[in-house]
Amino acid sequence: MGSGHARGIEGMDESMDERLDGMDKIMEKSAGETRDVLKKRAVIILSGGLDSTTCMGYAQEEQYELFPITFDYGQRHKMEIENARQVAAYYGAAARHKVISLSFLHDFGGSALTDDNIEVPVSAIPVPESDKPVSDIPVTYVPGRNLLFLSIAASYAEVIGAEAIYIGVNALDYSGYPDCRPAFIHKMEEVIATATKAGVEGRVTRIEVPLIYLSKADIIKEGIRMEVPYHLTTSCYLGDQAACGECDSCHLRLKGFAEAGVKDPIVYKT
Repeated sequence: MGSGHARGIEGMDESMDERLDGMDKIMEKSAGETRDVLKKRAVIILSGGLDSTTCMGYAQEEQYELFPITFDYGQRHKMEIENARQVAAYYGAAARHKVISLSFLHDFGGSALTDDNIEVPVSAIPVPESDKPVSDIPVTYVPGRNLLFLSIAASYAEVIGAEAIYIGVNALDYSGYPDCRPAFIHKMEEVIATATKAGVEGRVTRIEVPLIYLSKADIIKEGIRMEVPYHLTTSCYLGDQAACGECDSCHLRLKGFAEAGVKDPIVYKT
């Protein structure tokens, strides 16, 4: 009887150990889920180009959970969408990467990037010396592009509870685009704060523009420091497998790498 009693006690101990082990696993899972819920989130407008990919690096450095969003607006350089997919995968965000169709911008036309009847210029672009737009806005300007991008990103950010939206606009090498200026970003933040439930309730969604006052060379230096995968990016407006090396965007990119003293890792025709 004593032996059977001992075995019974031993069995009870084993059963208790199993229950405690099960509770530990449940608590561990719950803690993990809590950490996931509490982890701060950011929406990154990811084109697949150099600047937006650098923004992925900055957002990761700030320990955000990355939610990249890419727009297919019928752009001539559509291969950048595939580049964006590769960049999202590089940062472990492939499952959260969204590609949104804005094909009506191609239907509208009005830009060398969306209208087959307008040629992409291959001459050097003017670089503004202040926050005022240059007198001649390049034909590569897409009417309302960043206005739409940020509006949709703000909607997505509100749904997933993101506190920041990253966009790679630049006030120095911005080609004269009016929707890349600090004034535009400030106004968009005001609109988001006014026009969203999150904003009205005091949950501010910030627009992060870490590149806005950096030269292209400084952007590249920062990217190298953060190990940004520039080999996965494209900047060429023509959209071929090998970059042309002649369009405005290629000029700015090549100039930036040269001034940064770093070799551009992508392939060029010239």
